[in-house]
Amino acid sequence: MKRTGLLATLGSLTALSAPLFVVPAAAVAALPVVHPFVTRAPESAFQAASSSDPAGVACQRPAPDNRVSKTIHCYRPDQLRSFYGLGPLAASNDGAGQTIVLVDAYGSPTAAKDLAFFAATFGGPKPNFETAFPLGSPDYSSATGQGVGQSGPTAADGWAGEATLDIEWAYAMAPKAHLVLLATPPAETQGVQGLPNLMKAIDWAVGAYPSGTVFSMSFGTDEQAFGSAAAAKTQFAKFDATFQRGLAKKDTFFASSGDTGSVGVVRSHRAGTTGSMPEVSYPNVSPYVTSVGGTQVQSGWTWNPTQDKPFLAPRVRNPAYWAWNAGGSTEPVWNESWAGIGTGGGLSTVYSRPAYQDAVTSVVGGARGVPDVAWDAAVNGGVLVFHSYFPQIEGLPSWSVFGGTSSSSPQVAAVTAIGNQARAAAGKGPIGDLNAAIYSPSFDRSVAFGDVVPHTYGTTPSGVLKDNRIWDTEASGFVTPDPVPGYPTTGGYDLTTGWGSPYAPGYVSQLVAQ
Repeated sequence: MKRTGLLATLGSLTALSAPLFVVPAAAVAALPVVHPFVTRAPESAFQAASSSDPAGVACQRPAPDNRVSKTIHCYRPDQLRSFYGLGPLAASNDGAGQTIVLVDAYGSPTAAKDLAFFAATFGGPKPNFETAFPLGSPDYSSATGQGVGQSGPTAADGWAGEATLDIEWAYAMAPKAHLVLLATPPAETQGVQGLPNLMKAIDWAVGAYPSGTVFSMSFGTDEQAFGSAAAAKTQFAKFDATFQRGLAKKDTFFASSGDTGSVGVVRSHRAGTTGSMPEVSYPNVSPYVTSVGGTQVQSGWTWNPTQDKPFLAPRVRNPAYWAWNAGGSTEPVWNESWAGIGTGGGLSTVYSRPAYQDAVTSVVGGARGVPDVAWDAAVNGGVLVFHSYFPQIEGLPSWSVFGGTSSSSPQVAAVTAIGNQARAAAGKGPIGDLNAAIYSPSFDRSVAFGDVVPHTYGTTPSGVLKDNRIWDTEASGFVTPDPVPGYPTTGGYDLTTGWGSPYAPGYVSQLVAQ
């Protein structure tokens, strides 16, 4: 998979009760690399807090950390809850009676403890949380162990960050929901059953959890990494059977659209070769999954760059690039030139246009287009995550700022669970196939979504946030557009932010109306 990102277990199950797909042994070695879509702010952006200079602080981490950054902005739960139209966390009943399943390789050995600390820090209710290992538990003792490459020393550590982000920020939006961290033990590399095992775990969970369960998948594999479109189509059909079975029982599936803009990889050793054409990833491109792209919430601050050189030297940030002004409230497409990261999105080379996208044929043509919706995914404008896993790698327990569409997907999943909660209160069943609802003419998208349109910040080319074309860093330190073209951000539906970001009150009301 590609990087874009315990109260109880359910026993030591080693197989699905009724597997819907079996991957032949000969095909396993050909499966591509799969990674989570998560990005973490560099520690060099933070310093000890100083009472002598409170002005210009972009982010302050909570105790026991307390470090500050003057360049990287961050959000606490109530700040993003307010931006998207939800009330304070402490008084929230959001998500009561609903189940949200967060799917990750490895999980985290400190998931329950870290989530409890996160909840207590921000005054939320006690989490209703469990970890499920239907294929067996991972060996957390080997996080710094004997492996090499992508299955090597820090594979479990990287996935623990992904898992912790998922559960803490699904909780931040729907704190009363039953949260399940669905984890699998193997490393996600070429030659290992990483993607098949994640899909087997999801297939098991479809049968194990109630109707209306909302799933969030923060991982993906580029379509080109599967080889030919025909080969990918055959493989995807086996995996899609799980999603179809879930939709039949009114479950809903979300997946991150990716963190590398329109750039993807081709079939190669560990899928390490960048392709020359725009690319999208699976599973978010599946027509049975709602794809979640990324935005950058600038709430209480406004980026104001005057030079397109992010760093003057390693770990030395250029004030002319990172400059910002206090005040403002905007939400552009997510495209951070300083790190070469931005929202995934584009057109499938495997799937034809699903019927529900007929209304946006002028944008997608004859192909499945993604994403369908979007949410804050920026690192500069990221979310606070508490972690204490793997101290031999991470050091003492602390807070970090995370971004990526791995942050977007669990939060939109949580707001959709709130919609199912409201539907239940209205005597209706869960929404199930969300794409069929949000593309429907009866769904009032003008009240459900904040449309994301181009924005210009400062005076630099990369300050014009208008598409998902990735920026590369030249030897001079200046950023320049990548050769692979991106897709434009426009009014209405587009291939970077879909219909836009859900505004919770209108989004929930429209889910209830369906």
